Amino acid sequence: MNEALKALQLKARHQVYTLLSGHNLSKLHGEGYDFAELREYQMGDDIRKINWTITAKLGKPYIKELHANRELSIVICALMDASLYFGAGNAKQEKLCEVATILGYAVEQNADLFTGIAYTQNLVIDTPPTKQLYHINHFSESLYEENLLHTTLDKQQAIDTLFKRIHKPSLIFVLGDFLEEVDLSVLAQKHEVVAIIIRDREEVSPKRLGEVTLTDPRTQKTMETYFGQRSIVHYKAALQAHEEKRSEHFTRYDIRSVTIFSDEDAISKLITLFA
Repeated sequence: MNEALKALQLKARHQVYTLLSGHNLSKLHGEGYDFAELREYQMGDDIRKINWTITAKLGKPYIKELHANRELSIVICALMDASLYFGAGNAKQEKLCEVATILGYAVEQNADLFTGIAYTQNLVIDTPPTKQLYHINHFSESLYEENLLHTTLDKQQAIDTLFKRIHKPSLIFVLGDFLEEVDLSVLAQKHEVVAIIIRDREEVSPKRLGEVTLTDPRTQKTMETYFGQRSIVHYKAALQAHEEKRSEHFTRYDIRSVTIFSDEDAISKLITLFA
């Protein structure tokens, strides 16, 4: 195994088993054994759930809610093409792999059901629904080692395919850079969806480059241009418009999201998300 990948996986396991301990990915309410909350009785509630001791003390009927006694179905979906290359390398791809690995280990620690799916131009990388660490590690290795340079993924088609594939209501983490419009509305109507946005800082705050030759990592097309202050202003304006539209879409369909930069610690952002 690649030494850098091995180090990434060891770091991810350590962080999950120490820093993420006690942070559940999601909680469902239903029949079970773990106490969730106490609330006042509402018309239509099952009277068998009334806690008569608390009701007698407070003079009002109260319901005792329990966490569902069933495993969660967690799906990690990665949208991957050459857009994960930026600048001198594929730091975004490595960060995406790190985040997916952390999430996979968290699923395994919570004893939930893990499914890993990555869409690329040339193939679909996937695991069967599993609780085995072997499949999580194999998925992590596949994300890290996949050669994405000069590839282009139809991300909307990938999401549409994912919707047809996942039948059981699930918690789905969609990982990608989200620099293109992706409609997650249909997916979010059936599942709980969380978007993990992977970015390079210079994608958000580019520097003046002067006379430069830009190469598209997907198509290999080159363009000679002058990238100065005016270009930066126009670029930021277009990016801001895109981000506002994406944010509005996520809010409308109750999709949680977090942005993780390629040079920052992913675990702290994930802890905040789970909290």
